[in-house]
Amino acid sequence: MSEIDDELSHEPPIWAIFGDLMTGLVGVFVLILVWALGFQLELAQNLKQEIQKREAEQQRRVALEQALADPLAQGRVTLRDGRIGISGSVLFALNSSELQPEGRELLSSLVKPLTMYLGERDQLLMVSGFTDDLPIQKGNLHYQDNWELSAQRALTVTRALIEAGMAPDWVFAAAFGDQQPVVPNVDNASRSQNRRVEMAPVPRAGASQNSNSSAATDTSELASDTSERHSSG
Repeated sequence: MSEIDDELSHEPPIWAIFGDLMTGLVGVFVLILVWALGFQLELAQNLKQEIQKREAEQQRRVALEQALADPLAQGRVTLRDGRIGISGSVLFALNSSELQPEGRELLSSLVKPLTMYLGERDQLLMVSGFTDDLPIQKGNLHYQDNWELSAQRALTVTRALIEAGMAPDWVFAAAFGDQQPVVPNVDNASRSQNRRVEMAPVPRAGASQNSNSSAATDTSELASDTSERHSSG
């Protein structure tokens, strides 16, 4: 009997086991609470960063819209879905790649907001030239075909932007001739829409995957159409 009493006396009391269990549960609860608080803090920081990002984006858009306010009011420029459309008569005369003074002045006013917009995204500005489907008129000694005319006009706009202060390594020119019309070439009105120069932000080579993803979204916000109403090319 004494041996049984000795064995029972050496067993831990039930309250001690219960206490150890509760201590373990409290520890687990504390860990979960700490994790939850940390997760909420991270969410709050991410939300704050996202709000700041959106506010900065809004400021860039406002700056661009302010730069376009006067030409928008005068009908020289349109702004739809983030796309800038410049009246063709503002840029070039018939069969010419020489930038007119009014067009140069307008492009100069866009350099500052465009530079700010591109700098925030570490992107480049692609200036692309397009024409309608009509061939170059016979006797034109300056351009052999629509490819050459579209290339020269894109280069002219690119150089004008650089002369107005845009960094040369932030902008480049491309030519598409009559290969990518925005509408079918069926009459003078439709052809005037296809005679244009577009400006669109694109990712830099070697940009991170995230930057490329956001750039693809942003491209549609800043792409610009410039219809050239009086050009035969």
